[in-house]
Amino acid sequence: MNLTRGAAVLTLVLTTASSALPQKAQKIDPLDRDRALQMIADISGDVKKHYYDSKLHGLDLNARAQEAEQRIRNAGSMDEALTIVAWVLDGLNDSHTFFLPPPRTLRVDYGWQMQLVGDRAFVLAVKAGSDAEAKGLKPGDEIVAINGYPPVRELFWKMKYLYQLLRPQPALELQVRSQNVKERTVEVMSRMWEQGHHVVDFTMGGGGDLWEIVREMENFNEEMRPRSVDMGDKLMILKLRQFMLSDSEVDNFVGKARGHATVILDLRGNPGGSVDTLGRMLGNFFNRDIKVADRIGRRSLKPLEAKSVGKDAFAGKLIVLVDSQSASAAELFARTVQLEKRGLVLGDRTAGSVMEAKRYNYKVGMESVVYFGAQITEADLIMSDGKSLEHSGVVPDEIVLPTGQDLAEARDPVLSRAAEIAGVALSPGQAGKLFPFAWPKE
Repeated sequence: MNLTRGAAVLTLVLTTASSALPQKAQKIDPLDRDRALQMIADISGDVKKHYYDSKLHGLDLNARAQEAEQRIRNAGSMDEALTIVAWVLDGLNDSHTFFLPPPRTLRVDYGWQMQLVGDRAFVLAVKAGSDAEAKGLKPGDEIVAINGYPPVRELFWKMKYLYQLLRPQPALELQVRSQNVKERTVEVMSRMWEQGHHVVDFTMGGGGDLWEIVREMENFNEEMRPRSVDMGDKLMILKLRQFMLSDSEVDNFVGKARGHATVILDLRGNPGGSVDTLGRMLGNFFNRDIKVADRIGRRSLKPLEAKSVGKDAFAGKLIVLVDSQSASAAELFARTVQLEKRGLVLGDRTAGSVMEAKRYNYKVGMESVVYFGAQITEADLIMSDGKSLEHSGVVPDEIVLPTGQDLAEARDPVLSRAAEIAGVALSPGQAGKLFPFAWPKE
């Protein structure tokens, strides 16, 4: 069963590339076709030079690139061509090695969001006024399939990557199971609009492109800023949305916990970030320097270590919350806490997306430039138990999962349970109001 379902999703990129195109898909012209071919050449060259495993897991990258080049010559749209570029790296099955496509002319808003809980996918939120709302989709509904494919946990990120970045769709066919309602199939229309430019223009007349990027970054940084809730002397709750803080920001953030008996560090939904931020975060919770992991690459690399901040490190009880979207640095933090017996980890099994990678940036053109990139893994991380978290993730000390009904009623049993362990009464309903879901600004 697992093999069959996994194989189906592994072919998702290929099958979608040859399926009917979105209604607004941009047809490919000779110049764009050449650009896509250049992307393959540039990225493949750097993978051969820098990928941590010189044998590429046995993948014949040259043959795969040649096949991709032939398919691009027959592609009918730029969306299809970009998907084929992504397919080249997909063969490595590496969570941190992937294609970063150029800025899109076509933006998409599906009007709903989902999350994996255990081995099941549930609707997390539905936007007011969306077609999803009109079709009766509600938080807590279980998503059995998307366009005929089950949302398999181990490859879930590929579906999001495909539909959000590579191939935005005018509609998604959902197989939905709601409470007290017969399982049904619904077609949910997305909202698609033109915004930005396929070719980013930084010339005098095209300066608006630059400010559009700046505004998007400002909105993102606001959404991802760390938050805290003071529950009195017994408990401080810290919500860290990403590991992208300076040392002083980390010190100030964790410093809010001084004088409290327990800290709940909420890393749910945290995709990771900088190893420097990871080291500083760990250093604020340990009174000694620790080795996080050995870094295994093509050349000899120093271990990943965390240096303690000394007497300023938080010495009280630590409870870490994780879920299926906790990835990379968030997973390393949680697993280090377990291995060093520093605290308790609660929630769901994490993403299993843990490698050390570097971003490579490229461009095609001169004044009017197409920017694209690739992230390439340069080291595997082996922890003190001799294991890598890639494709396995962190299994919490105590598994606590919200039900569909919890999601429907905006309850948070995970945070409630953590507060109970800390000796603080916090109902699931009260906990659900502390860090409510918020739609990103457009």
